[in-house]
Amino acid sequence: MKRNLRGLTCAILSISLLTVMAGAAMAPALGAIQAHFLDQNPMTVQLIVSLPALFIIATTLAFRPLCRLMKTRTLALIGLALYVLAGAGAFLSDDIATILVLRALLGVSVGMIMPLSTGLLSFYFPPEEQSRLMGLSAAMNQMGGVVATLLAGLLATVEWRYAFLVYLSGLPAAALVAALLPNDRLASHGSGFKVSTLLRFHPSVTAMFFVMILFFVYPTNFALTAQQHRITPLAITLIMVGLDVVAFAIGLAFGWLMTHCRRQMKYAAPLFFLGGYAVLAFTGGMWGMVAGSALLGLANGAGVPYINTIASIKGGREAAVTVMPLISAALYLGQFFSPLIVGPLSQAVGGANAPYIVAMALAVLFLLQTFLTRKHHALPPEAQ
Repeated sequence: MKRNLRGLTCAILSISLLTVMAGAAMAPALGAIQAHFLDQNPMTVQLIVSLPALFIIATTLAFRPLCRLMKTRTLALIGLALYVLAGAGAFLSDDIATILVLRALLGVSVGMIMPLSTGLLSFYFPPEEQSRLMGLSAAMNQMGGVVATLLAGLLATVEWRYAFLVYLSGLPAAALVAALLPNDRLASHGSGFKVSTLLRFHPSVTAMFFVMILFFVYPTNFALTAQQHRITPLAITLIMVGLDVVAFAIGLAFGWLMTHCRRQMKYAAPLFFLGGYAVLAFTGGMWGMVAGSALLGLANGAGVPYINTIASIKGGREAAVTVMPLISAALYLGQFFSPLIVGPLSQAVGGANAPYIVAMALAVLFLLQTFLTRKHHALPPEAQ
């Protein structure tokens, strides 16, 4: 039995390694892709990164009907097959329209597998195990992002097409899923998105939206502001990778943290976001950038698994088809809307560090939302 549970955990965590690669992995290759498509509007090329998010959101909201049609292993394998074919298939194309269609299909594939990466943990494992496993899932997500981003950047130096080969990483995950994931049915009835479900789980869904809006202020602004402090491109890259390493370490330690300081963890993400952006906004130099980035790594590393843990425990075995698709949709909505919200507000504030000041204000709102919605939340003791 232990061997089966270990294998099941490996299969589920292998999916967690892949989900973050949908858009962000291609960011280092955008320069090379833009250089090839000089006749295209730069915004069209940037859709290679942002377009998958819209299709992930749409697919996750239809996740329950998909679960009625297919059992878990079948759904995961179809999603992973589409992930590999759509992701790596762009390697074979020299047409921007075809590439964007494939990126949309990649978004559909991630929308199929992402709720499984967390929802299956609540389906197969008891509540007392879920904080540790949600931490591991978040850690694997961070590791996948670091490896995919670095690998895509290196492959793009050969030729821009080669960056898309990073999506072949879905093949080992598919092998693990085929061998180790049971083919159970998560839902036999019910429709897709319901307002009543959103109202029930709105604290976790809203919190994930806040986490992603706040976190994505960093990758969209850090390189520019750091250059103004005369930090070299190599140092900027190392600092940004260091943030992911910090978040990865927090994910590994998350089970221990929830055991020893469970009640305080609800405030970790908003407070670390507030502190991190305050350091970036009001200090300068290398060490200020390092300290601010580390605090943001702590915020992201604690926030994502905490939200997933609370939501999964409250949702119970039904979490995979109720709250987890909503959490996944909120995650990508936050990524998509972050620049649309923070950009105009930053222009109104003015100044080089305006995005960080806006982020501080948003972190205060996140802290208030956490206080109002978590303080009297009726959850089991392990979820408080």
